[in-house]
Amino acid sequence: MNFSNKLRKTILAFSVTGAAAFGALGVGSHTLLPSASAAQAAASSDSQMAQQKLNTFYKPALKGHFPDRAEDFVIGQTTRSEVMDAFGSPDVARTSASGFDSYTANMGNPGYSLSYTSGNVLKEIRYFGTNVERQTNIGGITVQMVKKNWYAPTSTTTIKNGKTTQTKLTYKRGDYHIEFIFDSPTKLSHINLVKG
Repeated sequence: MNFSNKLRKTILAFSVTGAAAFGALGVGSHTLLPSASAAQAAASSDSQMAQQKLNTFYKPALKGHFPDRAEDFVIGQTTRSEVMDAFGSPDVARTSASGFDSYTANMGNPGYSLSYTSGNVLKEIRYFGTNVERQTNIGGITVQMVKKNWYAPTSTTTIKNGKTTQTKLTYKRGDYHIEFIFDSPTKLSHINLVKG
């Protein structure tokens, strides 16, 4: 009996010690969770990357092209066959001469839609950004950010697109216009580049 009581006390002591140790481990693990300041730092980093992406459009627009995969396509010069040589057949081909050939975003590559003149010369590029980590790309660009970095737009217009009302900020860049199409002040739909 005496041995049995000692065994029970020992087991009980180990159980209490184990529970206390497990509880301490659980309390300690809370410090491993991200804090509010870590979340703010990540959001700030995303915003900085989006701002860097915004600024990559500034100089190329002066020469009639966009950065990234479309950097060799110039409004008013590049032909549809040259685009197809570089990009391949569009994922969604235009259904009329004034329609758009669309290339969807994939594997970190941005999406584009391109429109051509009746002579099949590039007249408009629409940049839709990437789908992966969109907040570090155009998904993180806001009206406030554009105006802060690029100052007052040449014009601001409201567009009705079905049930959606969009805001278009237009900036004159040399012979070209770059247009930021927003679904809301914090949601950039796409960026257009056209001849001015």
